[in-house]
Amino acid sequence: MAPVDDVTPALRLWQTFRGPIIVTPAFRCRRFSLVDPAMPDSSAPAAATITLRLVYLARLREAFGMAGESLPIAAEGATVGKVLATLRARGGAWAHELAPGRAVRVAVNHDLVTDEASVRAGDEVALLPPVTGG
Repeated sequence: MAPVDDVTPALRLWQTFRGPIIVTPAFRCRRFSLVDPAMPDSSAPAAATITLRLVYLARLREAFGMAGESLPIAAEGATVGKVLATLRARGGAWAHELAPGRAVRVAVNHDLVTDEASVRAGDEVALLPPVTGG
């Protein structure tokens, strides 16, 4: 058996880092691949995402340290509840301020909605804590 001379660029790269490849006649009948079957398939299409524009008002703006941000989330079944769950998963002030039972209202494109309301790409999602005044 001799080292392979007529190699593809992928095999040439392999030889550069790992040394010569010894090929048996049976090997030439099989397709050579540098892909590790245990690795996830990066050629599969990524899950579609949408980007929302979030706005934080009053107490939430101070707690989060920002007035708003852009948030990419999975497009499949995107709801206000999933947006809130994504934000809660950040932990810290996010989990505390957006915990279930806390008084926070949500408006999508200036309309107050429930957690089951769906969201679409480009929607403005505003989080409003209760406001009191005198």
